[in-house]
Amino acid sequence: MDRILFVNKIPGRDDEGYVNSVELRPGGSSPNTAVGLSRLGIESHCIGGVGNDPEGSAMIEALGKEGVCTDGIIVKEGRSGTALVIVDPDGLRSILIDPGVNDSIEIEDIDIAHLESSDLLHLTSFICRNTDTSFRTQLSLVEKTDLPVSLDPGQLYAERGIQSLSPVIARCKIFMPNEAELQLITGKTIEGGAKKLIDSGAEIVVVKRGMKGSYVTDGKREVEVPVYGERGLDTTGAGDAYNAGFIYGMLNGFDLGQSCETGARVAWFSVQKPGARDGLPSLGELLSL
Repeated sequence: MDRILFVNKIPGRDDEGYVNSVELRPGGSSPNTAVGLSRLGIESHCIGGVGNDPEGSAMIEALGKEGVCTDGIIVKEGRSGTALVIVDPDGLRSILIDPGVNDSIEIEDIDIAHLESSDLLHLTSFICRNTDTSFRTQLSLVEKTDLPVSLDPGQLYAERGIQSLSPVIARCKIFMPNEAELQLITGKTIEGGAKKLIDSGAEIVVVKRGMKGSYVTDGKREVEVPVYGERGLDTTGAGDAYNAGFIYGMLNGFDLGQSCETGARVAWFSVQKPGARDGLPSLGELLSL
């Protein structure tokens, strides 16, 4: 659950600022992407964990209203994960995360047979604050299924480095870091880092570069796509929205450039409204561009 604080500035160490307004909205990287895909007409299922608390019930209800199947969400004793999202007047943000019970997903919690009819398994990072249980679950999951995999590593997985992520990278059809995460994982800049990931087994590497656009390669072709439009009101969830657009393109047979452009447009819609989901477009809205 995202608690979004709109502030006059994002304070540094020993600094102070003030809060203009506060909003409470369902979030989470994979659920955001699932909602984005569902609004574009792609049948989406979500796997994760929530606590037996009002926040958990609200998050499951919100996904259900978006047409996302919630059969894979486990309700556990404890508190649901929350994120404190701090957004400045330029729409830039910082995030602090309390993962709650979502950090305790085990392979036994997942109905692997239920996944086999899917076209893609999209993974995002767990926090792994106290234990690597959820990360090990993901490693086990990609070993137990033949599904194509996409991964948005997030900063916390990127900090683990390429060796730790190598079992997943080797199974990735689509690897989707942002520019800073790519450098953390590979120690290299755009082209060199992408090549290192391709050499490690990823089929397609998509690098999200914020206002600098995006870069994609499959080891043979390289495409750069500019950002669509201006920064917008709130960049929370923009990367998740981009993921939804890019995945939508790939599932529909778009080429690399077209998939990047679709990702950029879905992200543009996303940042026009506060929070990670309110701005996600319907298929009709996307086609209007």
